[in-house]
Amino acid sequence: MHIRNWFKKSKPQVQRQQPVTNVVRARYDAAQTTAENARHWAMADAMSADCAASADIRKKLRERARYEVANNSYAKGIVLTMANDCIGTGPRLQLLTTNDALNRQIEDAFAQWSKAVNLAAKLRTMRMAKSTDGEAFGVLNFNPNVDSPVALDLQLVEADRVASPSSVMLPTRNDVDGVILDSFGNPQFYSILRQHPGGLGNYSTWMSQYDEVPAASVIHWFRADRPEQHRGIPEITPALPLFAQLRRYTLAVIAAAETAADFAAVLYTDSPANGEAQPLDPMDIVNLEKRMATVLPDGWRLGQIDSQQPATTYAEFKREILNEIARCLNLPYNIAACNSSGYNYASGRLDHQTYYKSIRVEQMHLAEIVLDQIFNAWIREAILTPEFGVLRSLNSKHQLLSFRGRGWFFDGTEHVDPAKEANAQAKRLTSHTTTLAAEYARQGKDWETELRQRAKETRLMQTLGLTTSESQPTQPSSSSSQETNVHDDDTVANPTTA
Repeated sequence: MHIRNWFKKSKPQVQRQQPVTNVVRARYDAAQTTAENARHWAMADAMSADCAASADIRKKLRERARYEVANNSYAKGIVLTMANDCIGTGPRLQLLTTNDALNRQIEDAFAQWSKAVNLAAKLRTMRMAKSTDGEAFGVLNFNPNVDSPVALDLQLVEADRVASPSSVMLPTRNDVDGVILDSFGNPQFYSILRQHPGGLGNYSTWMSQYDEVPAASVIHWFRADRPEQHRGIPEITPALPLFAQLRRYTLAVIAAAETAADFAAVLYTDSPANGEAQPLDPMDIVNLEKRMATVLPDGWRLGQIDSQQPATTYAEFKREILNEIARCLNLPYNIAACNSSGYNYASGRLDHQTYYKSIRVEQMHLAEIVLDQIFNAWIREAILTPEFGVLRSLNSKHQLLSFRGRGWFFDGTEHVDPAKEANAQAKRLTSHTTTLAAEYARQGKDWETELRQRAKETRLMQTLGLTTSESQPTQPSSSSSQETNVHDDDTVANPTTA
């Protein structure tokens, strides 16, 4: 039976005798509505993913997220750190076809094109927009000003411009705020406004001036948290109230300290009203001079206000709330705060493992949604250019599929102790539990390129009559190495030398 007929053919009705069973009554505490939890669950609803993230809701979340990132130093630093760690200096292409010469030619040409269109910077902007706006859009179009044989360009489009031209704010069945779906639920077109809703122009006509761009030319990068979700919400949405609390508490502490500091000194007396102390006008102000001596009225004393700010719990509060802010972004505290003063070596590495794993997942998502679509459009344009005449013989759908065997390299992460990492790497290679390709990929490098460079260096050393020891830096002595690693919390193995 074909899959499309499963939901059409009804099963025959069979009369069966219902067995007599004992009814077991069970219930979940979280499903109960009581006087204590009624207010907590008052905002829970059963709306669909697209209706919950309607155009009006996403607009409000985008505005608040942008405001917080623009004015909160922690929010700005977190967004920048995530973009820099995910994109780095830019992805690098590696083709895995059997034609090595053709692979290197295409890889070099794509790297030159990426530099011409400033692809790395645009990808970092898209990653920041994904955190702040919830989604990033890019349109692949023709640009004759690109300094490359392939005149393809990636034009970034802000999420506000992808909107339905109608005045209906709730999503419909086939139009989810500018994302026009086909009968199978796949994006078919994107309605992109010609003017930004917040830009200068005729506000009465901007909703009617738009272009329907085919989905093959539009890159839409967002994280789908629910099934049937077609638009994204800011990734820092759960942290927005916490960012506001952090700023309010900081400003309140500063205001209290400033208020206390505004009073240089106060005059007070222990005498009762109308007592022995000399009468003075309440709230009177006396201008004081530096390094002077003065005589106080009878019965009065000179004192200062103790501000008691910041409180002893000020630093602890900021740490805990910042740790809660970073959790929704899979960031450890020391990366969110850019402060590892409270960490030891083992704790810092342990917290980084979850973060780097999320970075790898994000990079894989970027490669599938963004980079693969960019390369597919680039290779089709490259075939039509005279500089890549060798590719014209591959101008068929079957042969173009061979270029799907590819990979993307990103910047590697630097180890805190390179000697330990080199020792572990040597052991993995000796025990055949890893490969050179995997080890070079950890550093964001292409193993074939590195080996060719190493072979070139070896031949040059032989030509110049240099030995391996003469061409390498001097290794530190064992005593200095032990002194360097004596404070580490984990076991240190002696590094191997070539």
